[in-house]
Amino acid sequence: MADKKVHTSRTRRIAQVGRVAGGQGARSLATKAANLGRSDEEAAAANAERQLEIAEQLVALLGTMRGVAMKLGQTLSVADFGIVPDEHRAEIQAKLAALQDNAPKVPWKTMKSHIEKSLGDSVGDVFSAFDQEPVAAASIGQVYRATLHSGQEVAVKVQYPGIAHSVRSDLKNLRLFAPTAKGLFPGIDLRSIIDEIEERVLEELDYEHEASNQRMMARAYRGHPFIRIPNVHTDLCTDAVLVSDWIEGHPLPTAYAWDQERRNRVAEIIFRFYMGSPYTQRCFSGDPHPGNTLVLDDGSVAFIDFGLMKTISAESAEDELAGLRAIADGDAERVVELFRAHGVKLSADRITPDEVLEALRYSQGWYILDEDPELTPAKANEIAAHATDPSGPIYRVFKTETLPDQHMVQRRVELLVGTTIGQLQPTGVNFHRVAREWIFGEEPVTELGREEAAWRGNSLRA
Repeated sequence: MADKKVHTSRTRRIAQVGRVAGGQGARSLATKAANLGRSDEEAAAANAERQLEIAEQLVALLGTMRGVAMKLGQTLSVADFGIVPDEHRAEIQAKLAALQDNAPKVPWKTMKSHIEKSLGDSVGDVFSAFDQEPVAAASIGQVYRATLHSGQEVAVKVQYPGIAHSVRSDLKNLRLFAPTAKGLFPGIDLRSIIDEIEERVLEELDYEHEASNQRMMARAYRGHPFIRIPNVHTDLCTDAVLVSDWIEGHPLPTAYAWDQERRNRVAEIIFRFYMGSPYTQRCFSGDPHPGNTLVLDDGSVAFIDFGLMKTISAESAEDELAGLRAIADGDAERVVELFRAHGVKLSADRITPDEVLEALRYSQGWYILDEDPELTPAKANEIAAHATDPSGPIYRVFKTETLPDQHMVQRRVELLVGTTIGQLQPTGVNFHRVAREWIFGEEPVTELGREEAAWRGNSLRA
């Protein structure tokens, strides 16, 4: 019976994808025909209206899906890559972000049975208290608040029953929509995004793997003055259940309305965690977005969800840093030399060293150049759209050549960190001066940097 329900559900979703794709194909032809007799302004308005309609259809389509849709919604809600006209961006991004809150709520009876089967024990034997209402819906599961018999409050992340099958079905459905999206939004390569999400989500389906990642990161940041990583209760973690310490905090969007000084502080902490970790800790989270960040009343920031985490060797880290130094110094030939050392063949007739340098300094300039970038949501979206423009040099290098997986993940992290920080609209924060701590090995120039340096020195002495 369950298989029949899954099959019926998938068939329904496939039909919906077909209706969206087919309907928009017909509308595309109609719009092109109608535009033949219109002025440039009228044609632009008609195209903008059509783009908005497609964005609405995409939101509706994603709303029928689970893990994959939420991941795509999270990505597009932070950076829309030019999907919709400026006047409608906030509206569509809000709807995409809401997908995180509209995940299916599986009944407690079903989830309780799933938890007990996974742990091999009853909920009452493992926990002294367990709130049956989920506090959050993750991309592939729900999060509950509970208390262990020791009195420790914990977050219990439980995977949806049957989610692995649903994820694979949704990936197939999204691929049916990709050709439609390609014609509608030349600034977005939905196929590449789906490929990346497939790798990320399938990896995140193994909660034991995620627990191992989180333990590694919690160990790396133990005792840190302003970065918090919840400890994992290893003996209670399985492939479908992950138990970690409960952290009382506020969702990152809460900070968007704070005063400038506090927004600047949160922005610098996020930057240090995601952008500095590869070089200071040799590991980094590959999934930065607002839903994985909590701001605490004491001024610290907690990071959760480590389904996608990468480690980096000392040699690879130095290669990365050498590239960042070359970009900062404006050394185009050195940049190309480093690309070639990784097997990237750049022919002068396809893309010149100066074009590569210019493109990299544009997309990474917010922290590579010695200036206050004054990041805003619009500016961050503009950078993200530029980096994913199929006609631009960045896209031509990163999408047509073979680069190390860890390198590609870092480039995506950079884009999403920039768009996440952009939502905070920091002012007066020179991210380049912060980054020089790990890029050039310089002494910190901010108070947070000095606190972190003191912690690191104490950790080494200990």
